[in-house]
Amino acid sequence: MKKNSKYLGFLIFPGFPMACLTSAIEPLRAANEIVGREAFSWTVVGETGERVGSSARVGFDPDVRLADLDGVDQLYFLSGPAGRFVNPRAANAAVRKLARHGVAIGGFSGGIFPLARSGLMDGHTCAVHWCYEAAFKAEFPEIRASANVITIDRGRVTAAGAAAVFDLMLGLIDAELGAETMTEVACWFQHPLVRGEDVSQRIPTHRTDRTEDMLPEAVAKAIRLFAEHVEQPIQIAEVAEAVALSARQLDRTFQRATGQSPLKYYRMLRMKKARQLALYSNDTMTHIALSVGYASSTPMVRHYIQAFGVTPQEDRKAINSIRVHGNAPIPSV
Repeated sequence: MKKNSKYLGFLIFPGFPMACLTSAIEPLRAANEIVGREAFSWTVVGETGERVGSSARVGFDPDVRLADLDGVDQLYFLSGPAGRFVNPRAANAAVRKLARHGVAIGGFSGGIFPLARSGLMDGHTCAVHWCYEAAFKAEFPEIRASANVITIDRGRVTAAGAAAVFDLMLGLIDAELGAETMTEVACWFQHPLVRGEDVSQRIPTHRTDRTEDMLPEAVAKAIRLFAEHVEQPIQIAEVAEAVALSARQLDRTFQRATGQSPLKYYRMLRMKKARQLALYSNDTMTHIALSVGYASSTPMVRHYIQAFGVTPQEDRKAINSIRVHGNAPIPSV
């Protein structure tokens, strides 16, 4: 590390999303090349110093152990939702010590889970990727989860996904080196839009060329109503009335915009929430069913099989086997 450079640490856990690491380092590397000096430096951190496998099954050798980390300005957790310290007492103490000395602490994507488990997000707001929202809220109901792509709250910096990490680093480049350098970095990577803290995540619909904010107003409103009524189901007729359409008009408009019926979309939305809980929580099947609006687990399991081809129990068993044996990538974003 050189003086006058911003020094970042990236703490990696087994199964971490490699895209988040490259999305953080590459724009900083490009900024250094553009200005002709080391304006940014970084180090890859591991709890133990042993090789850490990413979700893509590419192994990384940490530069430094967490216990030996010193001098960083920022430290980010990179992990899947299952990430945990081997020795949480010692590791959490090391991170808290850094925070007390003014180091900004953050998490990328699923890295918010071990970060929240450390207790360092208590009383703070964090950005939660939409595909982890249900599992995060189930485990940490007391922590406020934001739908924004980036959240910065009193020394805690979180980004929901690899693209958000890139945006976060562009913001850092802007703050340290100015808008001209930041814009040139964005152009290097053909990154057309720099998003800040006030931008919400765009949730993809069935058609790959559209996100929720690009849909007709009636369809977008229907989708918002579906999302607000996962635990307490709403009838399609009620949704149609709320968006000032007949049930038939809603069905036709919705299918034209998304490629699927409102009922199919709504059921899949609930199943995706159920899958988050099956994969990333320890909730019982009965509790998961209640959390996605079913009175019992039997119909929920039937719809889960129709959606994913396996039962939630089989899904959970498979992901637990991956975590133990590491024989396949762990889902992460």
